[in-house]
Amino acid sequence: MAITGKQVRQLRSMANNLKPCVMIGKEGVTESVLKQIDEDLEAHELIKVSVLCETGKEAAQAGYEIADETGAELVQVIGKRVVLYRETTREDIEKIELVK
Repeated sequence: MAITGKQVRQLRSMANNLKPCVMIGKEGVTESVLKQIDEDLEAHELIKVSVLCETGKEAAQAGYEIADETGAELVQVIGKRVVLYRETTREDIEKIELVK
């Protein structure tokens, strides 16, 4: 699922007011962190993740790793914050309507 430039701009503007829902600590990207991110993506579609500097990884590297493992799209990396998007399969939540 490749997203277009217009869709990236839309998602970045939507993520502007989000607070990080997951923090990656000194142990880095672990199975439990990936499970939490996967659950949050399924529930919200668009999430922000905070990468603490003790991890030894750059936020972009962690973002690419998370996106690869969860099947999400890496929308943006700013400083220690990573924004991820994945369309949900759940029917009980309101889905994000992406521009064409």
